[in-house]
Amino acid sequence: MADIKELFQSADWKTEKHVPVIEVSDTVNKGEFSRITVSVGKEIAHPNKTEHHIRWISVLFHPAGEKFPYQIAKAEFTAHGESVNGPDTSTVYTHPEVVLNFKTDKPGMIYASSYCNIHGLWQGSKEIKIK
Repeated sequence: MADIKELFQSADWKTEKHVPVIEVSDTVNKGEFSRITVSVGKEIAHPNKTEHHIRWISVLFHPAGEKFPYQIAKAEFTAHGESVNGPDTSTVYTHPEVVLNFKTDKPGMIYASSYCNIHGLWQGSKEIKIK
């Protein structure tokens, strides 16, 4: 049986539509809120259909020198065009993007994971520094 970390896939988000893209300043102000945007399909659009979609995005922050990360957000995307009339028959859709604000006094790594109902788990990361 595979270890869970082996189930996560990663690639360059500029060429792979499943990788969560983390947008935040490389350096954030100590103790001040900073905005983070995490999206899937930034360069290459990911399908958002009943049969193929991103179900959720989770965002964690791992401060330097600490053992465990903190989950700072999780967003579920539950509207993909389905209705009582069948797949892709409604006009209601969600887009796989989450915007949040968080603060820290320590540098560290932001990790984002996403789940595609067809292609599984994907991950991305970005290091932040403190000024």
